[in-house]
Amino acid sequence: MANKALNMNGIPFLGAVLKVSRPSKYAGPPLSTKTWQELTGQTLPANAVLDASAEEKVNRELFIGNTTPEMTEAMIRDFLGNAMLQVGLNIMPGNPITACRVSGKFAFIELRTPQEAVVKLRTPQEAANALNLNNIPFLGAQLRVGRPSKWNGPPTPHGNWEDILAKYMSGELKLPSQGGGVVATPSVQPVGPASKIVELQHMLTLDDLKDDDEYKAILEDTRDECSQFGTLKDVVIPRVNEKGVTKIFLEYQSSDDAKKAIDGLAGRTFDGRKVLAAFFDETRFANRDFD
Repeated sequence: MANKALNMNGIPFLGAVLKVSRPSKYAGPPLSTKTWQELTGQTLPANAVLDASAEEKVNRELFIGNTTPEMTEAMIRDFLGNAMLQVGLNIMPGNPITACRVSGKFAFIELRTPQEAVVKLRTPQEAANALNLNNIPFLGAQLRVGRPSKWNGPPTPHGNWEDILAKYMSGELKLPSQGGGVVATPSVQPVGPASKIVELQHMLTLDDLKDDDEYKAILEDTRDECSQFGTLKDVVIPRVNEKGVTKIFLEYQSSDDAKKAIDGLAGRTFDGRKVLAAFFDETRFANRDFD
């Protein structure tokens, strides 16, 4: 009977939607169940959201960096949601962002679950689409949009806001109401023999590297952003008057991780410049031969 009762997950009661699941200490095998809505054909009450598994929640959660104190949770939610609607990154009407919580200079936004898509709620596909908002300007800052550190899925190839906006303005990217569909992700062919080292070009200028505090911030941001592709062992950014200045070198645990980084970074637009990403020779990296 307990197994059958799991199918009551999502049942409405006194204006609320009840969650029915195993307790955290349950160690038995997982069971295939349905929600109350799937069993009965009923829809969820307006604005109701069913709790999802921890894995599912991570799939629809995004990290937002470089926020400022005047940005409230409601402002971030509405601004990013409207931006997605503007260029067709949503897959059905309405704001695809259901929640936002702010902590210091960072924020997390949460997008809705696949089961709720049938009742006009959001999906992890929109979370993947929202990665294209990276570098979007808001209140004088450029927001960083990426996966949270606890996300361990495969890298999601995507562009930046500049890329998506340019495609939309040129007519290459259409709204769903104009016959557009899910945003296509680019296919990247890694350059050079496979290695554990990635070389990035066109991300930095000489002016970026002159100030010590700005250099440290760039180093930290690069490490945070590029750690999502695998185990990142080292980040090397040559300073002014050093070999390889304006380039970034990433050392990963494996060549597979390095390839994921190339797939995720190549072709992005950074401050108006298209990023080049390629494998770099491991011996040259060890000798700091960056010419």
